[in-house]
Amino acid sequence: MTVIVRDLRPDVRADAEGFSHVRRLALPFMLSTPESVLHDLTRSHPDAHFGQLVAEEDGEIIGTAQVGLAHDSPKPGQGSANIYVRPDRTRHGAGSLLLRAAEERLAGLGARRIHSWVLDEPHHRAFAERHGYRAGRSAHFLRLDLAQGVLPPLQDPPPGVELRTGADFAGDPRPLFALDAETASDEPGDIDTELTDYEAWLEQTWRHPLLDLGLTTVAVVDGHPAAFTAAYTDGSARYGTAMTGTARAHRGRGLAKLAKNTSLHRARAAGHTEAFTGNDTGNGPMLAINEWFGYEVCATEVRYVRELG
Repeated sequence: MTVIVRDLRPDVRADAEGFSHVRRLALPFMLSTPESVLHDLTRSHPDAHFGQLVAEEDGEIIGTAQVGLAHDSPKPGQGSANIYVRPDRTRHGAGSLLLRAAEERLAGLGARRIHSWVLDEPHHRAFAERHGYRAGRSAHFLRLDLAQGVLPPLQDPPPGVELRTGADFAGDPRPLFALDAETASDEPGDIDTELTDYEAWLEQTWRHPLLDLGLTTVAVVDGHPAAFTAAYTDGSARYGTAMTGTARAHRGRGLAKLAKNTSLHRARAAGHTEAFTGNDTGNGPMLAINEWFGYEVCATEVRYVRELG
């Protein structure tokens, strides 16, 4: 049986379905649909040179790679290659072939450093280290049982604060872009991010097929968004938090906690039974908030890095 690596074909529905299926098996705590796979491929910024590779064995997709440049980083030459193989089809050579193809593509694009998320499990870490990668910072995946868990009671917003949904900003999302840009720049990570392109943000983030504007919740102070939690749903009973943050001028008031609690209650009322989120292990404040909600760590990833010559 021979494994081949090729580009995902956006005009072939089975490719997107196979890609999403592998991601759900390898990372069951992340939401993925064929529509989100195609969106990521076709709506990414041209400067990201984003690509999706698949490893195919006997006509079946058994592995995936997401490859691109961090075009929104102030430091040039930052590449990423995230490789995932079906848990029941490892050791068939798919991971090595995908990584080689990803590295060759990134080197050709001028990348000087490649970042790769790797599950914090012995065989995954050993794979990365065999290929010359060194471990960096880590992040937790967290899960909350919305069906059986006990959420903190809903609270009325304090005086001067109003809770709105993302749908309330459908006519003009620019204030949410400004808030997202400010909070993203403060988020801990290996690659600094500067969101400056509003039109690109509209295409990639605001129009993402997983973004649920009805469950996305925004705390507004004096008419301006001050804190928010962005909600993802995939048409099943699963709910995910894509981003939660507070403007610097309003931190320490519990507004992010207020927005996220409201979103979680709305998600449960809408029939969602599982909630997922992720946090850098160094993000103590957000980890504490999620622990307060009842989230528990369900997996950990480590960001591995390789310097190219």
